[in-house]
Amino acid sequence: MTIRRQPTNRTLLRTISGLAALLGMVLIALAPSMPVLATAQAADNILVIEIAAPINPVIASFIADAVAVANRDNNRAVLIELDTPGGLDTAMRDIIQAQLNSSIPTIVYVSPQGARAASAGALITLAADFAVMAPGTNIGAATPVSIGGGGGEADETMMNKVANDAAAYARSLAQKRGRNHEWAEEAVRDGVSISAEEALDLAVIDLIAENRDDLLRQLDGYKFIRDGEVKIFSSAGTELITVEMNWRQKILNALSNPSFAYLLMMLGILGIFFEISQPGSIFPGAVGAIAILLALFAFSALPVNYVGALLIILAFILFVLEANIPSYGMLAIGGLIAMSLGSLMLIDSSEPYMQISRAVIAATVISCAAFTTFAATMVVRTQKRPSHFGQEGLRGKEGVATEPINSTGGRAFVYGEYWSACADEPIAKGAAVEVIEVLDGLKIKVAAITSTDRFADF
Repeated sequence: MTIRRQPTNRTLLRTISGLAALLGMVLIALAPSMPVLATAQAADNILVIEIAAPINPVIASFIADAVAVANRDNNRAVLIELDTPGGLDTAMRDIIQAQLNSSIPTIVYVSPQGARAASAGALITLAADFAVMAPGTNIGAATPVSIGGGGGEADETMMNKVANDAAAYARSLAQKRGRNHEWAEEAVRDGVSISAEEALDLAVIDLIAENRDDLLRQLDGYKFIRDGEVKIFSSAGTELITVEMNWRQKILNALSNPSFAYLLMMLGILGIFFEISQPGSIFPGAVGAIAILLALFAFSALPVNYVGALLIILAFILFVLEANIPSYGMLAIGGLIAMSLGSLMLIDSSEPYMQISRAVIAATVISCAAFTTFAATMVVRTQKRPSHFGQEGLRGKEGVATEPINSTGGRAFVYGEYWSACADEPIAKGAAVEVIEVLDGLKIKVAAITSTDRFADF
């Protein structure tokens, strides 16, 4: 049925309102049965989560929520398709807790070919009910890495404690799932990494599958344990349903990228710098404040070296001073060095996926140095420019002598006002005059404008 819009037809509007009310009543009446229908249909689904990024708190929350939804809807299983270089320990443990507490089986599939389950990804794979890898993939290198900097005996002792804790955690996960716990401990202590074929031979994983269809075909009939009871997994008649992050999670995940967080911080500093330089601009200050807050959120999940952050702030101070102090470029060079070192030191981690792109640093340092130097120079030039308002703004303005003017007094009409005036040379009434000085007591000193003076530049 086609409904034509006729805003002036009240009868039609009442009809539409009545239909809407009726539809609402039907939905309310069906509401109790809708979850049952959804559950019955969802029981044949396998929820697919595709992860191809470092493990961070946002991704951990996304996976945990998806596992909770799959359990609520009584899905057949949860399939995590994994390709990761590693990630944060706390985020990894959140994912593993969701796996271990799931009432339905969890499958981790290291895919596609060429993917890896390194560091945190290795332990997430070990924690799955079914661990599967695609040909040409690898797993391991789970040695914890310090992200706090430091050094010395205290730091070494702390790292030993962290390594022992991680090794015990990996061993317990492997034992719970009936996998090679000796290799799991070696992956943490020695950082060993193995191929998919080696992982299958060493009983680290359960299967090697070419694709999702091959994975489901091989898993059909596999046993898993839940609450001490042996159960059999069936993939017959299942449908793979891929879930994606919502817009909020996508934004938060993008903010967790070190390079993006770095750009946000620089944008925020530039915006605030511009607002301070030009008070009342409002927009740059508002954008800068928002960017700074978003950068702080991102840095809360990243290993930030605060010395690096202070060096970046020092660089902006030096750029401003360069525009005010004649240092012949020395302050600007110092600012470039401080910003470069600060940017390189900002993220304190040896993991490549935690590093800020060197190309991003180079482009940002050059752009920020050029912008701040240019902006500061323009501000100083504006401040030194003669005022065009008030008494100072009268200098150079032209007017007319309303009565004869001499060294003792007279009057002139200048810039829309009548002024008491004096002049070194007598000026006749009606002559054109130019203000050459503003004296005390709201009195101006003028000089006659001759035709030669008026057209001297032509």
